[in-house]
Amino acid sequence: MRVNLTIGHENKARRTDAAERQKLRAAARQTLKSCGFPRDAELSLIFTDDAGIRQLNRDFRGIDKATDVLSFPQWEAGEWQEAPEELPVALGDIVISREKAAAQAQAFGHSPLRETVFLFVHGLLHLLGYDHELGETEEKAMFAKQDEIMQALDLPRE
Repeated sequence: MRVNLTIGHENKARRTDAAERQKLRAAARQTLKSCGFPRDAELSLIFTDDAGIRQLNRDFRGIDKATDVLSFPQWEAGEWQEAPEELPVALGDIVISREKAAAQAQAFGHSPLRETVFLFVHGLLHLLGYDHELGETEEKAMFAKQDEIMQALDLPRE
C-alpha cells in the first residue's frame, strides 16, 4: 500500500522539517495498516495558525473558536470502496493548528512532534470513519486505535 501525503502551510504556521515529514508519512502508513485499509491512498495535511483554524471551524462547523485539528473527509464511511480500483483513494484533508499543537504539547508535557503526530492520526481516523462524538463505544474504539498506532510509532503517552 502506498500513501501520498501532501503537506501545506497557511498563515504563520511553522514549516515542517524533514524529520517531521518522515514521521507524519510513517504515521499515515501505520494508521492505514492498523485500520486494515486495503488500497493506495492520498490525503492532504495543512498546517495553519489559530486564526485560520478558527475561521474553518466557524465556517464548516458553526463553532466560533480555535480547535486543534479538523478533518474534511472526501467520503462518507465506507463509500471510498466505490472509488475506481486503479486510482489511489482520495481520503480528504486534515488541518492542524500549530499554535494549539504547541500549547497542548506543553500542557501535556511531551514534544511538539508527538502532539502533531497524535493530532494527525486523530484526524486521519476521522477520515476513515471513526468518530468519538457518536457515543461512548465509538469514543473508546477510536481512542484505543489512537493509542495502538502511537505505540507502533514509538510515540506513546509520556
